[in-house]
Amino acid sequence: MYKKILLPTDGSEYSAREILRATKLLADDGEIIILSVAVEIRKTAFHRSKDVERTNKKALKEAKQYVKEMKDAFDDSINVKTKVVTGLPSESIINVAEEENVDLIIIASSGKSGLHRFVIGSVAEEVLKNADMDVLLVHD
Repeated sequence: MYKKILLPTDGSEYSAREILRATKLLADDGEIIILSVAVEIRKTAFHRSKDVERTNKKALKEAKQYVKEMKDAFDDSINVKTKVVTGLPSESIINVAEEENVDLIIIASSGKSGLHRFVIGSVAEEVLKNADMDVLLVHD
């Protein structure tokens, strides 16, 4: 059983599948940390400041909603904490896992469709390759 589990979420149906696995693998006195990473875009010559700011605010708002929805899916008897950060997804997931001293990361192998699916799939792959702790890859 694991004492501290990190569950990254992108709000997709696949990340919700992580809940069952986390519940089964969590020690009785363990903690689950739900994490969402808001990808922050930077202003370039091709982006207007207002557009960049609006896009970043929307990404942060969505990330907060994702962790809230996932937390609400857990039984109240389970110790669940939420965290939202901005940055690059795989790097942020690994950094938070290290900062929080987690024993296990449970991550879905693919998330949203289209381009997002490609990005999220590569995020899971990067986490799997670079994390120093156990990683459970949940297939869709």
